[in-house]
Amino acid sequence: MKPIQVGLLGIGVVGSGTFNVLKRNQEEIKRRAGRGIEITMVADLNVARAQELVGPGVMVVNDARAVIANPDIDIVIELIGGYGIAKTLVLEAIAAGKHVVTANKALLAVHGTEIFATASAKGVMVAFEAAVAGGIPIIKALREGLTANRIQWIAGIINGTTNFILSEMRDKGLDFAVVLKEAQRLGYAEADPTFDIEGVDAAHKATLMSAIAFGIPVQFDKAYIEGITKLGAADIKYAEQLGYRIKLLGIAKRREPGATNPTEGIELRVHPCLIPAKRLIANVEGAMNAVVVQGDAVGTTLYYGKGAGAEPTASAVIADLVDITRLHTADPKQRVPHLAFQPNAMSDLPVLPMGEVVTSYYLRLRVADETGVLAKVTGILADAGISIDAVLQREADEVSADAKVAQTDVIILTHDCQEARMNAAIAQMQALPSVLEPITRIRKEELA
Repeated sequence: MKPIQVGLLGIGVVGSGTFNVLKRNQEEIKRRAGRGIEITMVADLNVARAQELVGPGVMVVNDARAVIANPDIDIVIELIGGYGIAKTLVLEAIAAGKHVVTANKALLAVHGTEIFATASAKGVMVAFEAAVAGGIPIIKALREGLTANRIQWIAGIINGTTNFILSEMRDKGLDFAVVLKEAQRLGYAEADPTFDIEGVDAAHKATLMSAIAFGIPVQFDKAYIEGITKLGAADIKYAEQLGYRIKLLGIAKRREPGATNPTEGIELRVHPCLIPAKRLIANVEGAMNAVVVQGDAVGTTLYYGKGAGAEPTASAVIADLVDITRLHTADPKQRVPHLAFQPNAMSDLPVLPMGEVVTSYYLRLRVADETGVLAKVTGILADAGISIDAVLQREADEVSADAKVAQTDVIILTHDCQEARMNAAIAQMQALPSVLEPITRIRKEELA
C-alpha cells in the first residue's frame, strides 16, 4: 500500500525531532499504523538549513502554501506556532481536504472552536496530542481511554519552566527573580518568559483539557490566569512547614449544583496552589509535567513525563500521524470527535467566574508585632463566615533596617469558602494599619 505522505510546516526543534524519530523508527511505526508514513515535503524560511536536516529525497520549499496545494500530501503538520499565519494555514489545509496535526496550543485554545467546526464540516481530522504536556498522552487518555467516565476534575503541572523555578526555589531557598535568571541561563526559560511565568501557556493547555473532559467549546477568554511572579521564598518555606508544596496548576473542575454552590458549571483556572506534600503530583520536580484526572468510575489516574523537548513532543506528533493513518479511509462519522463528544452533543455548561469558585486558602500577612493584631484579623475572617483551619506566627525574615516597629508573619490556612468572600475579607485586612505589606494569598487544593 502506498505510504501516507506528510507535509511539514516548520522544521525547528520539534519539526526536526519529528523527522528524525519518524525516520529512525519507520519500520516499527509502519507495523503499528498498517502502512508507511513519510514526510515528503517541508516548508521552512531557511531552505538551506532545512535541506541539510532532511537530506535528499525530501522536497524543501520556502512557501507553506505550496505544501498545502500539493495533491499528493495527505496530512499537514503545523509547527509554526502563534495565532497569526498558523491559523490561516491550518484553515487552508482543511479547506484543501488535508488532515492536520499541530502542537499549537495557543492557536487551538483561542481559535479551536472555529477550526474544529470547519474540520468536521470538511470531514477531516485535526489532531493535537503534542499541544498539551509534550510526550504525555493526556489528550488520548481523555478522548478515548477515559471515555466511560464522567470526569470530575483535572489538575496538572503543565508548564515545565514554572515547575523548574518552583523546584529550585524550594530546594535552594532563593527568591523568584534569582531562580528565573538561572532558568534562562540553563535554557529552561525563554529570553521573554512571560507566557510561562504568568500562567498563559498553562491556561492554553488547561482550556483544551477542559473542552475534552467536559464536552464544552474551547473558551480561553474565560480562564482565570495567575502566574508565579509574586511568590516569595518565605511562602515556599512556610508551605513546607505546614506539610504542603507550592505548584502552578492548571485546573478544570466540574461543579455540581448544591446548597453552597447553586450554579452548575465548569471551573477553569491557572494559579499557584498549596498541595499536600504526600500527593504524588506534589513530588514532580524540575521541568517534568504531570496531570491528575479524577473520573467517577476509574477514580484517580496520574500521567507523568516530559512536557517539552524535541523527541518527547515528536512522540506525540507521530502518535497523531499513526491515528490519522489508521482512520484515513474510515467514515468520518465513526471517528473519535476532535473534542471527544459528538459536535451536536456539546454542553452549554458555563465557565464560572473566579468569584464563584470555592476553595481553601493560605494567607500570609506581614504585621506589626503588637497586641490585638491577630484578634482583628481573625475577627474579620469570622465576620465573613470564613473558618480557620490553622494559624502560624513566625518572626519575619528580611525586615528593613529602618523599620519603625517589630514585625512578624502571620500564616493562616482556611477551610473552603467562596473566592468573592475571601476577596472582600482580604480587602478589609489589608486596610488595617497593623498590616504592613500586601497580603499573600495562595489557593489550597487537597486533590483528594
